[in-house]
Amino acid sequence: MNFNSLWCEKYRPNSLDNIVLSEDIRKLLVHYKETKDIPHLLFVGNPGVGKTTTAKLIVNELLKCDYLYINASDENGIDTVRNKIIGFAQTKSYNAGIKVVILDESDSLSGDSARCLRNVMEEYSDSTRFILTANYKHKIIPAIQSRCQSIDFNHNLKEVAKHCIGILLKENIQINSDMIPKMQELIKGNFPDFRRILNDLQKYSITGSLIIKESIIDNSFISNIVSKIKVDTILDVRNFIISNEMSFQTDYHSLLKAIFNYICDEMVDSLNKKESLCLIAHHMDRHSQVIDVEINCFACLVALSKILHH
Repeated sequence: MNFNSLWCEKYRPNSLDNIVLSEDIRKLLVHYKETKDIPHLLFVGNPGVGKTTTAKLIVNELLKCDYLYINASDENGIDTVRNKIIGFAQTKSYNAGIKVVILDESDSLSGDSARCLRNVMEEYSDSTRFILTANYKHKIIPAIQSRCQSIDFNHNLKEVAKHCIGILLKENIQINSDMIPKMQELIKGNFPDFRRILNDLQKYSITGSLIIKESIIDNSFISNIVSKIKVDTILDVRNFIISNEMSFQTDYHSLLKAIFNYICDEMVDSLNKKESLCLIAHHMDRHSQVIDVEINCFACLVALSKILHH
């Protein structure tokens, strides 16, 4: 067995046939392949759902065109737009067809560069198309959104699970029956981040057998947290969570998601449930913007205690 290569790279889709997509998106890609043309596109979705892979698939397989790739999290200033993007847009393509600029993580663009980009997209639309990817659509200015066809990447959990099992079989990984529930929990816990799912499966398969020693986040752990919140022992909750950080690998976003799922599945009171879910979703959105994710999580639980306290 060769574990020198990452599975997420080894099995990165290189054709339309082996990429996991919704039927609506797949039909769009088939249409682009037939017409050899695309509008400006904005791919939106969680990390690891295939936005960048799909963008590169479009330019390499469907259109087979010249393209410029820029990661906006590294190059997000106005000089990138003025020098790199405009310079590329002004050149002629080798086959006289359209050219494509892939602007990855475009929600990291500065305000000046985003405003400059909207004019470039319009001025060079005859010869150059733009494919933007973003985790957070609301961070893309409305002027750019209106110039793009927006596509939300939403996978089917069963399709992702089927694809993962197929990769395990290709790698000749043995899966004992007692590992199946834990594998299902792992996939569900990390969904829809396919890249993270695959990285975790590779980590737990290093011996040639799938051995998941711990749950992603044990349901009893979440139940304990919610119970403490309900009886208003919120200060104890923080100490309990910090002392058990390895139970969720210090991933506070995943912890909030697990609490969200637990309340969604277990709580009966529909009024409190709705208010609680909206509150948690708000703090999950703030997660990527705050300096201290643990404090953000604790602030969420403090607010949650006011809703759930008997």
